[in-house]
Amino acid sequence: MQALHASVEIMYSYGGRTPLNWEIRSAIALGAARGIEYLHSQGPSVSHGNIKSSNILLTKSYDARVSDFGLAHLVGPSSTPNRVAGYRAPEVTDPRKVSHKADVYSFGVLLLELLTGKAPTHALLNEEGVDLPRWVQSIVREEWTSEVFDLELLRYQNVQEEMVQLLQLAVDCAAQYPDKRPSMPEVARRIEELRRFSLREDHGPQPDFINESDDVSSR
Repeated sequence: MQALHASVEIMYSYGGRTPLNWEIRSAIALGAARGIEYLHSQGPSVSHGNIKSSNILLTKSYDARVSDFGLAHLVGPSSTPNRVAGYRAPEVTDPRKVSHKADVYSFGVLLLELLTGKAPTHALLNEEGVDLPRWVQSIVREEWTSEVFDLELLRYQNVQEEMVQLLQLAVDCAAQYPDKRPSMPEVARRIEELRRFSLREDHGPQPDFINESDDVSSR
């Protein structure tokens, strides 16, 4: 197994972030979705409870691995880092009691983070950030969808349709009410389908692909 050497948060930190192309971002999304799907397959009471960018670890070839499983169940509400607030589903009051659909909400925020390049709100830590689901919905409502995406992604006009599909999936995952959110198997299937389509199409050369042999820790 390849060594884990960075998280999505570290690679895509909001200061001097590493530019990630569409293929890598969508692959990270699929890898994380499959990891959470596997956890949910272990039973209705098995949830991650702490999905966020710093808990999605990456190998040198950018394969995603979900970490920190189960730790949220071992700590009380007062011990849970405030940083999680931007990813937490609105119905969650106790981090030790998180449903499958609450994990789906957190994953939706993670997808929005990958697509927009913006950090979810960390107001309790006085850090910069936005309420990603609300912000994205307000932009899409005004039909300014292209303004949602990270500038790096806008360079890939040939996969714009897939980007919009992934954005729609993220919005579905981050729905206010749990019964409106898809299941993780459906989420993983939808990401796999849109990735399969984008890779099957002949999009031509992609600009500025990251050298996958680069050690991110040295950046």
